[in-house]
Amino acid sequence: MRKVRFRDPAGSTRTGEWTDDGIEAADRIYDESAVELLPPSDPSKIVCVGLNYADHAAERDKEPPERPLLFLKPPNALAAHGDTVGLPAGKERVDHEAELAVVMGEQARNVAAEEAMKYVAGFTCMDDVSNRDDQDREQNWVRGKAFDNSAPLGPVLATPEEVPDDASVELRVNGETRQRSSRDEFIWSVPELIEEITTYLTLEPGDVVSTGTPAGVAALEDGDDVEVEVEGVGVLRHGVRRE
Repeated sequence: MRKVRFRDPAGSTRTGEWTDDGIEAADRIYDESAVELLPPSDPSKIVCVGLNYADHAAERDKEPPERPLLFLKPPNALAAHGDTVGLPAGKERVDHEAELAVVMGEQARNVAAEEAMKYVAGFTCMDDVSNRDDQDREQNWVRGKAFDNSAPLGPVLATPEEVPDDASVELRVNGETRQRSSRDEFIWSVPELIEEITTYLTLEPGDVVSTGTPAGVAALEDGDDVEVEVEGVGVLRHGVRRE
């Protein structure tokens, strides 16, 4: 099942199922063009993982870390399928980063890896839009990672059985493939990441764990059309605008 959150023509927020016929909710079928799509979860926080692909660490001239590299994006960073992401003004390089994102279904604290998937509601697509100008100058990455709309998320929440263990992760800009890898290239698996994260903080239902990006990151430009595709989830699309 692929669940979707949306605002209907009357302004009510609803959850439905994305099908070949449209969005089914409350005994109705809505056309995608008639509703406002929302991020598939409403997280209190987005926990991101850096350098979880060896090839991305190499292109950033860094060694893979000895433990998962974690940072946070706050709720203001969320953007939805179809939104246009405004890039911070005056920055030379703001990159795309295609990622498989995990959405939590239950509160999780001190969860062992072998139990971790019991707490997962499903998976979605995310673009970890990254302001490299400031990221490379600071340690906490607030300017580099937490700016408004820097976490496009969606379009749907696919249940775990829909997403293969070796699911492909791909990003295209204006139709050109820039990133392509798969889930089985992770340094740390989803259960291992959840175990590490919940050792330190509680994940709430709806919270997002974004699992890192493969090689191929590159700068975004005004007017770009970005597509992030995760096998079993679908395609997240967003535009880009220079502020």
